[in-house]
Amino acid sequence: MAGRLPGAASAAAAPLPRALLLLAALALFSLTFLSLRSLRPAAAPPSLAIGGSRPSSFARPSVYHSAEAFAAGYAEMERSFKVYIYPDGDPKTFYQTPRKLTGKYASEGYFFQNIRESRFRTGDPDKAHLFFVPISPHKMRGKGTSYENMTIIVKDYVEGLINKYPYWNRTLGADHFFVTCHDVGVRAFEGLPFMVKNSIRVVCSPSYNVDFIPHKDIALPQVLQPFALPEGGNDVENRTILGFWAGHRNSKIRVILARVWENDTELAISNNRISRAIGELVYQKQFYRTKFCICPGGSQVNSARISDSIHYGCVPVILSDYYDLPFNDILDWRKFAVVLKERDVYQLKSILKSISQEEFVELHKSLVQNISCPQVQKHFVWHSPPLPYDAFHMVMYELWLRHHVIKY
Repeated sequence: MAGRLPGAASAAAAPLPRALLLLAALALFSLTFLSLRSLRPAAAPPSLAIGGSRPSSFARPSVYHSAEAFAAGYAEMERSFKVYIYPDGDPKTFYQTPRKLTGKYASEGYFFQNIRESRFRTGDPDKAHLFFVPISPHKMRGKGTSYENMTIIVKDYVEGLINKYPYWNRTLGADHFFVTCHDVGVRAFEGLPFMVKNSIRVVCSPSYNVDFIPHKDIALPQVLQPFALPEGGNDVENRTILGFWAGHRNSKIRVILARVWENDTELAISNNRISRAIGELVYQKQFYRTKFCICPGGSQVNSARISDSIHYGCVPVILSDYYDLPFNDILDWRKFAVVLKERDVYQLKSILKSISQEEFVELHKSLVQNISCPQVQKHFVWHSPPLPYDAFHMVMYELWLRHHVIKY
């Protein structure tokens, strides 16, 4: 028969090999189908809506390590996360909200107030994922409590909770946390080495010389609120100064920064805070005119200047070794900041000048625009009551991430 392949008759006479060939073809088709299916894009992640606005999905470039994971985890946190606040404590010392919500330690006060205003608080310890030990060293410090007495008060209080309640002993404190922005507040727990080792410490000064443990402890953003001027926006054309820093020389890196660059014509570096006598809000207005704001570590690795830079739309230049940046496991800081080692201070100008205008614009946009909803600026502001995706909710999300690894 015309068109008949050679050997076709023999194939028809051998049904078993033909059946095997058919099975092999079906297997190959199934594998191909499954492979192609695996290449299809995953279902869209939950979109994030800010303040009741129309939801929008994450777009590229994203400032998050995983925008999809953040969206899904944040939604689950809002739905189910619960924290129990111990009711004990003398309201005249540390139990109540700290004395004020202003200044460089405002983050501590806001957290104390926000946690009581939020949906995360539960009065049933059996439903709690984590337990908050409500000690405010900032408030004690404001009342004139010495460091030595503060340490005694903290130790007596925590040991009282351990003896009165059964919850600490279930995990040796691993599902407990405390919050302090004052650097002295971190030291106030030195009399409780088991708490330093086991519990989650939410601190503004995540220095490794005070036993800060990344991925267990949390870097609390140090935010100097209220901000004197509105947040910076899409104002690239106004940013004609290459770099800016003005402050006190209270660390080695700041001394070097001032000594090397204070007379430079392109870097506006001053070894002292800008005097108010020069004019009103001159320091803050300088942020609006600068491309890169230098953020050297002070007496601690942290600095409120970082949140100032973010608020005013000036790309922060982190100049501090071993700083576990706030929300570092959520935000990709290199998308909206320049992260350097302290030894880079000597090449600071050449490093900044090597960043092209196009690269600077992308960093600035990632900082201030809604291209990766919500924008970075919203994560570094405190509100009362708290708002979605603000600093309080980002800290709660960090706590939410850590509670998953505490399984006893």
